[in-house]
Order: sequence, then C-alpha cells, then structure tokens
Amino acid sequence: MTIRPIIRYPDRRLASPARPVTVFDDGLRELAQDLLDTMRAAPGIGITAPHIGVPLRVVVLELDSKDSPQTYVNPEITWASPEMILHREGSVSMPGVNDEVQRHARVRISYQDLDGNTQTEESDGLRAVCHQHEIDQLDGMFWLQRLSRLKRERLVKRFEKMSRG
Repeated sequence: MTIRPIIRYPDRRLASPARPVTVFDDGLRELAQDLLDTMRAAPGIGITAPHIGVPLRVVVLELDSKDSPQTYVNPEITWASPEMILHREGSVSMPGVNDEVQRHARVRISYQDLDGNTQTEESDGLRAVCHQHEIDQLDGMFWLQRLSRLKRERLVKRFEKMSRG
C-alpha cells in the first residue's frame, strides 16, 4: 500500500509504449495495489503503470465507489463499434485540464487477470472510454494527441500556467 509519485506531462516516458507483463507474481499484485492507492489519492478513475514510471502494460480502473476496482494486465482492444461518442477526458499526469475526445461507443477487450488467466470484457459508455484512453496510454499515446492541434496547444498552455502557480 504505497502512493507513488505520478509523472507529469510532458515527461517523455508518457510517450513510450509499455512492455507486456510476463511474470504474474506478488510483485505484480503489489504494483496493482500501489496503482489503486495512487489513483485514489490523485484522485482519478483510471491509471496505468506508465503514469508512475513503470513501463508495463497494467491498468487499474475504479469508475465509482459502488464498483470494485478492476486490474487489467496486457489489455488489447479486439473490437470497436462504428458508433462514436464524445466524452470529457483528462489525466492524472495532467491534473486540472480536460476536454472532449471522440471515442468508440462500445469496445471488447482481451486482457489477463493478476493470475495470468485470459479474460474478455465488453463495455460501453464511460468504461469503454476508459479502456480506450488507458490502452492508448499503454501504447505511448497521451490523450492530448486525440485533440486538434489548436485545442492541444490551448490545453498545454493552460496546464503550464497552472503548474507555475
């Protein structure tokens, strides 16, 4: 149970693809718990291992207090609906700024649980948005890259101004 430092945009580690997890052990369980504790402290509803500087394909989501947190190891999108939705997104690595991003309304993902068992999950709405957002991060694509250049530059300027205090 450790709250780890979150790396901040524009740290270049956020632009690096994460490596697949190959060892399913107590170290992985500890990483997942640290991610959950760090995400709750941020606060946020989703976090990846790269957000804390660990270049592994691990995601933790906790969309609300009624749902138990879920850990996804090596997640991949295997299907996405043609229907799109707009959803306001942000990042624990860039607190205080957000904007609407267009995403697929529904997705199916394949992933492994903490024991290495392969699972699939279909989701829609907020959970589908979170899957796409966090898997993008694992692939080295920060959410800002989904915005127009003008919106991206405006948000970066706002974040830099906020960071200076």
